[in-house]
Amino acid sequence: MNSSNAARLPLFIGILIVLMGAVALMKGGLLIGKHEGDTLHLMQIVFRMSTGQVPHIDFMTPIGALAFAPIVFFVKQGFGIGISVIYAQILMAVLIAPIVWHVARTRFNQTLGLLFALVIMVMMLALVHGESERAISISMHYNRWAWSAAFVAILTALIPSKGKTGIADGVIVGGMMAVLVMIKMTYFAAFAIPVLVALIVTRQYMATIVSLLTGVGIIAVITMIAGDIYWTAYLTDLITVAGSEVRPQPGEDFVGVISAPAYKGASLLALASVIVLRQSGAKAAGLVLLLLLPGFFYVTFQNFGNDPQWLWVLALILFAWRPAADVVNSYGWNMRQAVNITGAMALAFGMPSFFNLAFSPFRHIAIDATEYAPLLPRGGRHSDIQTNEVRAMRVDARVAWDGEGSGLEAYKEAADRDDLTTFMGETFEYCSIELGLSAFFDAITQDLENSGWADGRKLFAADLFSSYWLFGNLTPVDGGAPWYYGGLPGYEDADLLLVPICPLAYDVHGQVLEAIQEVGTDDLTEVRRTPLYILYEKGGAQSEG
Repeated sequence: MNSSNAARLPLFIGILIVLMGAVALMKGGLLIGKHEGDTLHLMQIVFRMSTGQVPHIDFMTPIGALAFAPIVFFVKQGFGIGISVIYAQILMAVLIAPIVWHVARTRFNQTLGLLFALVIMVMMLALVHGESERAISISMHYNRWAWSAAFVAILTALIPSKGKTGIADGVIVGGMMAVLVMIKMTYFAAFAIPVLVALIVTRQYMATIVSLLTGVGIIAVITMIAGDIYWTAYLTDLITVAGSEVRPQPGEDFVGVISAPAYKGASLLALASVIVLRQSGAKAAGLVLLLLLPGFFYVTFQNFGNDPQWLWVLALILFAWRPAADVVNSYGWNMRQAVNITGAMALAFGMPSFFNLAFSPFRHIAIDATEYAPLLPRGGRHSDIQTNEVRAMRVDARVAWDGEGSGLEAYKEAADRDDLTTFMGETFEYCSIELGLSAFFDAITQDLENSGWADGRKLFAADLFSSYWLFGNLTPVDGGAPWYYGGLPGYEDADLLLVPICPLAYDVHGQVLEAIQEVGTDDLTEVRRTPLYILYEKGGAQSEG
């Protein structure tokens, strides 16, 4: 990229940040259209961290601290969490911008440099996780940030610099891999070996050494600050989640992510890209791409929605390694044209998700805010994160409809339902909350307050997540899990056990209650019963109707 073209690149990056960031800010908060449960999960972690708690040590989560730290920073400055989320995205985009500029100017021509910058900035600043559903959602924002860091590391390692920039390149690769560790370990595990191989086979030896030193140095600094226990706790959380029965996979199984009808075309295209690169003479690039594919598939399998967002980095790899115009393979095919066609196909496959990401801030500004309500009805400054009023207030549940007296008894056995949950002599019919989480949590929390039980005590709920403390005067349990993955994290520290009559997740409800019965229920006394929940006091002796 010549100096004139290189000068346009930072301007382009700046325009993207200002445009997408400013448009996202114009609502004065964040208006989501789905994934309220995930948003409450995010809020739990951010609020815990803002009080000084450390992920993995003070509470369980498989997600790294860097996924939330930028949001925590703005919350601690006094901003509402809705606007803090958007400010955090802008901050992360600004921080990665110089790195994007360096990689683009040292490895791409003007067109590819602009495309690379566009992809990274859109991933950093979008207001939806991907796919093609248009509703705004901040859920899984960390997946977008992690993809961006992975793209930068992969392209820096696989495409040699046009100048002597080995030290800077090594710092970037090592830094981005450390970022992956601190956002979501899955990405680091998937791409660490291919990135290292890419540096070696492209003969970027200085960058290889510097990247290893940089990564080790960053991890050493984190260890000095947080202590050895941080990594032990992080690893424990990851192992717990990996062995969890609650959510072994968030979508298709691994084979399905590769060969299901929705994904088979992209998978075949990825394999064809390896062949095309090798036949065009880029054997090293073809080898590294082959090593990258299992990681691409695994991360896609592990992420909700199974969105193959690696397609755009695949296109950039292909276009960056295009051979000369006269290169042909053994069949006489022009390989430059073959690479162009394959790259264009990758862009086409990835277009729906990318356009959804790119236009999400503009859809956000078009939302009619009068139809929205705060996710936390009494959230004060944090009322700036809102959801559609119907989704917030209309409580819908899924119930079994083949019980006694339904007229469908003959089909009940064939329905193959799990055994009903029983606890303390109580049998819970199959039921799960589908909509209206805000009203559900707020109603129960207000009832606890009115009955005198929400007076700062620590409450453990037998459900997928315990967000009640976000809605009133309750305290989160030490060592708890904002999202339940297994075991009884935080139960020992709790003062109260709340058992919803209709939980968010019936199977989790049963698992938690079974685990409690295994450790013993002698210290539990029922103290309150309503149509929504049964409340037990740990160590209590009085009963209330």
